[in-house]
Amino acid sequence: MTGPAGGRGASTGPVVRPAPHRWLWYAFGGRLPERHRGWVLHDTTTDTWWLRHVVRSLVQMSVPIVAVVVLLPAPWGLRLAAAGGGLFLGMLYSLAYMNETTEHRVMKAGYPAGTAQAARDSTGLMRQQEETERKRVAAAKRADRYRRRAGG
Repeated sequence: MTGPAGGRGASTGPVVRPAPHRWLWYAFGGRLPERHRGWVLHDTTTDTWWLRHVVRSLVQMSVPIVAVVVLLPAPWGLRLAAAGGGLFLGMLYSLAYMNETTEHRVMKAGYPAGTAQAARDSTGLMRQQEETERKRVAAAKRADRYRRRAGG
């Protein structure tokens, strides 16, 4: 499928996965080198883009959450409650701004604003069309079977 950003898997260049240390930099909001440009678009438009966003958010929150649990001078129950509350609020904000955050990552990689959303929309439309066609063909087969039974 071809769409605004190159289609399903939406990449206009080679998809070169970053090394673990570069991925950590990327997860914390850093810009990747130009050779990873296609991977950034893939990362933000693939079928699991939302799950990847959640993982990046959890990685970002791990540092303050661990700091609260380890350094807070309080009973363990309070430490864990504070960490859980922080995790809950952090995920709430992360999910609320998921589209904007992924779009910003794509813009950092050099793509125009709206590229990731357009690619996801295009992929969704293609899936919808494929499903509609599948259902149309199945309905035509059922109708044909019914006509043969009724006529015979």
